[in-house]
Amino acid sequence: MTDTTLWAELLAYGTGIGLSPIHIAVLLLLLLGPRPIWRGSWFVTGWIVTTLVTAILLLTVGHVLLLDMSHGSHHRTGLDLLAGGALVALGGRELLRSFADGTEPPAWTTGIDRFVAMPLPLLLLLGAVGEVISPDDLVLFAKSAGVVLAAQLPTWQEVVGLVAFTIGASLFLLTPLLAVIIGRDRVLPLLEKGKQVLFARSGLVVGGVSLGLGVYLGWQGISGLHLI
Repeated sequence: MTDTTLWAELLAYGTGIGLSPIHIAVLLLLLLGPRPIWRGSWFVTGWIVTTLVTAILLLTVGHVLLLDMSHGSHHRTGLDLLAGGALVALGGRELLRSFADGTEPPAWTTGIDRFVAMPLPLLLLLGAVGEVISPDDLVLFAKSAGVVLAAQLPTWQEVVGLVAFTIGASLFLLTPLLAVIIGRDRVLPLLEKGKQVLFARSGLVVGGVSLGLGVYLGWQGISGLHLI
């Protein structure tokens, strides 16, 4: 695997994780509410820490178990097929639901105001739990750790790769937070518009990304079957 391919895969998997409509919506509501920079910064920090720690733990498990993640290995092929199937199913479901509902907000938007009103420590805890128990996020975390294992990098390069992956997975949260820090009054209309678009079209975006990644991983898994 070339360095370019490694970084491209880590960016793609990070983007898939970062496209969490619930977390993005919570952040937008925090930024539109009281003490936006304080609460928003803690929420984004919690996301970054959770992402990095989860990726490090999965990579450490891979090293301890001596998993072979080279293309065509049983471990790599099985993970590709499992992840590809899960993401295709998720993407297809989200797209069908999006087309069926039209512009109706998804069900999760109905109680999100109460979620945002929770005490900050509880909000951070539930946000972290929601990230790591999501099945599609878990397969993307596993794939990210797998491509790093397959590259057989020195330890310091593995750390750099995981940090870069974490930053990539956090861009959709970092961008609005930084915009508010730079000039909240100027971006408030954009945040409000972004919230409305997210509520109306989140399934279409998430479904499209999940389906694309799932097809790619499924193709990798099928290719790996011919090498076993």
